Amino acid sequence: MEGHLLLDSLQLTMAEGQGCLAYPSVEQVLSRFLQRFANSGVQRSGSEAKAAMIRDLFGILEAADGEWLFGGFPQNATVILLRDLVVTLSCYAAPLQQETEELGLQRNEDPSYMAVPDRAADASLVLRSIVTKVGIMKSLEGLGTRVANSVLQEVAGPMFVFAVTHIAARPWTKPNSQRMAHELLDDLLRASDCQSISEFLRGTKEGKDGRFEEVMEYLKPDLNREMWQRNPATKHVFSTVLQQVTRPWLGQHLEKVLPPSLLLSDDYHVENKILGVQCLHHIIQNVPAATLCRINRVHVVNHALSNHLYSKEAQLMKVVLLCVLDLLPILEKAPPRQSHDPQPVTPSDEVLRLLLTHMEAEHQLSLRRVYAINLPTFVERLGIQIVCHLKKLQQVIVAYMEVSDGPEEAARLAILETLKCTIKYAWPRINCRLSILVRALLRMMWDVNTDRSSTPECVKASLLQRATECLLLLDYSSCGQVKVLLQQVYHNCQDAHLKEYLRKIEEEPVGSVSPLLKTDI
Repeated sequence: MEGHLLLDSLQLTMAEGQGCLAYPSVEQVLSRFLQRFANSGVQRSGSEAKAAMIRDLFGILEAADGEWLFGGFPQNATVILLRDLVVTLSCYAAPLQQETEELGLQRNEDPSYMAVPDRAADASLVLRSIVTKVGIMKSLEGLGTRVANSVLQEVAGPMFVFAVTHIAARPWTKPNSQRMAHELLDDLLRASDCQSISEFLRGTKEGKDGRFEEVMEYLKPDLNREMWQRNPATKHVFSTVLQQVTRPWLGQHLEKVLPPSLLLSDDYHVENKILGVQCLHHIIQNVPAATLCRINRVHVVNHALSNHLYSKEAQLMKVVLLCVLDLLPILEKAPPRQSHDPQPVTPSDEVLRLLLTHMEAEHQLSLRRVYAINLPTFVERLGIQIVCHLKKLQQVIVAYMEVSDGPEEAARLAILETLKCTIKYAWPRINCRLSILVRALLRMMWDVNTDRSSTPECVKASLLQRATECLLLLDYSSCGQVKVLLQQVYHNCQDAHLKEYLRKIEEEPVGSVSPLLKTDI
């Protein structure tokens, strides 16, 4: 029978009874296996020995039935041994962090990852065998269901973490190990009577508790400042688990998920900062504002994000600004901190002031795009209060209209949208800036129309159309002054294409754009 070699190596013999051979008790096999497995060397011969032991254990589990595996109930020894087995195999297949910078290697070339996929595939076989037998026991009435639930209570968390570690495309995975991890996760969900990962973690509205706390408790030792970088999979597992739990379930777990998210966002690697900010954004979106405001948590999050507003990494700034935009409404509802200023500045004002300062001096095109794309949302958020920032905002708008940022012209398109939003809310204060804005719009329209670069025609048309809309809004807000200013330009223009857009402004009836302007000021 399969597994004899393992039993021999474990110094266990198969008992003879009723004319057939019977395995030793599961407690004997698992306890001796764990002891020998821990004592195996870390050299190549030791790794091969461990792989052989795991495959032999898989043979034993496949040949034995559920009665042998779970026959020790209601004693807790078998359950504890099964959990120890799952944890041991998870550690055996875990990718270990190496100092790749010292070796001069890229992370994908790290030699410590080469053996991980095969180890994960071998471990998956054993874990799937256990889960399958749990599912069979659960289908039995009475004691079988209790046994299965007790086993799942102990092993579901570590098994889930193992599956998520190896299920995605990472430097330590290969298609085969990913496939087997996916099959293990499917088996685990099926044995847990769950239709999705979210249901597995958060439970259901009918009162069935999820296993989020079990998973986080298992991850907790690896999520502190000293340990989380030793296993590069930990951050990805935490992020995946967090993203699967939404409102209203996440609020009760805030104390467990906020510290690791702040820890990730505070790292010096940009990729870890991005991951941490994404985790914070998910928390902001799915935790009630009252919970975030309690004991100044929202100010802690704001402080962490404020540090990133000085970054020069475009990818990081992209996620930071999206997160800040969702945080500001909560921050402004929170109890204000003590201030001696008789008219304290709102957090939105502070962020926009800093953003405009950075935009004015920024020359990196990728970062200019990120700033410009998010600027309209800030203007919409402030509404009429945008008049407090008109001086610097005008300088930024004019500067960004002057510079092309590539074929997609994302920055220019976004800055024109910003100008439209600004006119809608602050049109009574625009007249004194009319000549500067009209001149900048006409200069940009001419540059776009005469552009012979690789910019697609559809992008040019969008730029010209949005610039025309801005001129129409300016004309209405100034009671027709733009039409007067453009008369001489229209008659002297020699370009038929550009003249067509100017003609639209000349022929637009008075008051046609008035619904776009905000009058409740």
